[in-house]
Amino acid sequence: MTDTVLTDFATEEAAHTGRAALDAWVANFAALTQPDVILWCDGSEEERARLLAEMTASGALIALNHDLRPDSYLARSTPSDVARVEDRTFICSADQEDAGPTNNWRAPNEMRRELDARFTGSMSGRTLYVVPFSMGPLGGAISQIGVQLTDSPYVVVSTRIMTRMGRPILHEIDAGARWVPALHTVGMPLCTPSGARLPDVAWPSNETKIIAHFPETREIWSYGSGYGGNALLAKKCFALRIASSMAHEEGWLAEHMLLIKVTSPDGHTYHLAAAFPSACGKTNFAMMSPTRPGWIVETIGDDIAWLRRGEDGRLWAINPEAGFFGVAPGTGADTNPAAISTIRSGTIFTNVALTREGDVWWEGLTPEAPRNLIDWQGKAWTPETGTPAAHPNARFTVAADQCPTISDDWDSRDGVPIDAIVFGGRRATNVPLVAEAEDWEHGVFFGATTSSEQTAAAEGPVGILRHDPFAMLPFCGYNMADHWTHWLRIGEALGENAPRIFRVNWFKKNAAGKYVWPGFGDNIRVVEWIVDRLQGAAAVDWTPLGGLPRTGALDVAGLGLEDADLVDLFDVDPELWLAETDQIDRLFATFGERLPLEMSSRLAQLRGRLEELR
Repeated sequence: MTDTVLTDFATEEAAHTGRAALDAWVANFAALTQPDVILWCDGSEEERARLLAEMTASGALIALNHDLRPDSYLARSTPSDVARVEDRTFICSADQEDAGPTNNWRAPNEMRRELDARFTGSMSGRTLYVVPFSMGPLGGAISQIGVQLTDSPYVVVSTRIMTRMGRPILHEIDAGARWVPALHTVGMPLCTPSGARLPDVAWPSNETKIIAHFPETREIWSYGSGYGGNALLAKKCFALRIASSMAHEEGWLAEHMLLIKVTSPDGHTYHLAAAFPSACGKTNFAMMSPTRPGWIVETIGDDIAWLRRGEDGRLWAINPEAGFFGVAPGTGADTNPAAISTIRSGTIFTNVALTREGDVWWEGLTPEAPRNLIDWQGKAWTPETGTPAAHPNARFTVAADQCPTISDDWDSRDGVPIDAIVFGGRRATNVPLVAEAEDWEHGVFFGATTSSEQTAAAEGPVGILRHDPFAMLPFCGYNMADHWTHWLRIGEALGENAPRIFRVNWFKKNAAGKYVWPGFGDNIRVVEWIVDRLQGAAAVDWTPLGGLPRTGALDVAGLGLEDADLVDLFDVDPELWLAETDQIDRLFATFGERLPLEMSSRLAQLRGRLEELR
């Protein structure tokens, strides 16, 4: 039985095609995990209501005050299950070199043996939910289908929000569609091997956690966690790690990028894809409220983009998700009013605080905390408690079409044509407010050298540079150097139709340690300059770091910026940058012979140009 599940069925990716293979897979997995019941999810409203009622009755969810937060619920996880577990996330490629130095690797056979043992009987006493879903509009040119098996109803109701889930996907599989298998258990059976019944808990999980990806067979196995991307396998596991490997093989891109539609005052529209590491203003950019009259920014996606060359030769993109899994702390009416409006109803909150009126709260939602809160662990809390009321990684899960800034083409089956690609990071020094790449290859160098300065002691020494190439460091499902080579080949295929590439940095600080650029809605001024560059209207000065706005080309009227501020925003210090090239060189060296020659050549070119400025 066990060999059938983990060996015979997983010998080739082609096995994951059609209904007969799906039925056999579910039956084999049920024989391994031994659930009491198998439930095939249809995605209906009736099914959702039933599961929510069951979880509320069991204490797994708390129903919020319907008048204040209609049709919304609060979940509290255990303190050991609050975020992605990168040190327990593995790429199990046949060849370790294919995983690369930035991923944790385990030999596939070794990992399968461990998973075999851990999954055996893991669903005893529980329900096995079969959750079919589509990433992207069903039947779209860039879309993909997956099926997750899970014993977590929290995962089922969250996946219904985050994907297109239910019976229509089964119809596609019945017609012979290929699907990606995703296997998940919280790792907490309700029966002992002898058959004795065990009590359940509100948030079942296991201290041991494993999130394993098998690129050759396109499988995902997740054990022990019920939280976020560890358990919602359609998200980072499928949409980035497995999808990036698929894209590498098939000639497209799966990227950690937001997508927006920008309309200028003259009525012209542009679509931008942008990659930002965490804590770099990604969601605020995706839901920007422009301060410039006549400019409109609409949301297509806040986190992930799949991009493919279209029949017209241009690069087209979709948001493969149907919902937002956003970080709550720091999100408020002043920083992201669109997000606050989006979560007004129909939202699942996880690890936020609860008010005495039955609403939610977190740091940054309002200037002052309400009195007599219940914190994310269910304990009484006041501002004097000395701990956060909401966990720093507390989340909200909500449908994308509730967002007031959602674009009318966000759900287009064909996607949207990309006019520009933007890379950003959190940099107090060195990186200018905005720079344009000389060409596609230079833009890939921008992506490969994306970095942020650490801002919290938990990340390591504050101020130390953390490289996060393409904002994909935890998410690239194969060797990252091969990822850069793949981008270079995509650019060759696109040729003159390739989008222009830019780099931005909202976080430059002056000598007093204060942010120079106001950010948020005023970032539209940078977008305006990018649009002007696309139209050939904005003036540019070419520097070793790329094209910078010529004096007067970037409209800063009304911002109160002094001449010294503009110098801070666009200064190119050759000494500081030469020191940074040494760090980039060390990053590149970790990839050995896999590093594309173009990247080392670009680094040498940058050094040479900086030396000339000394």
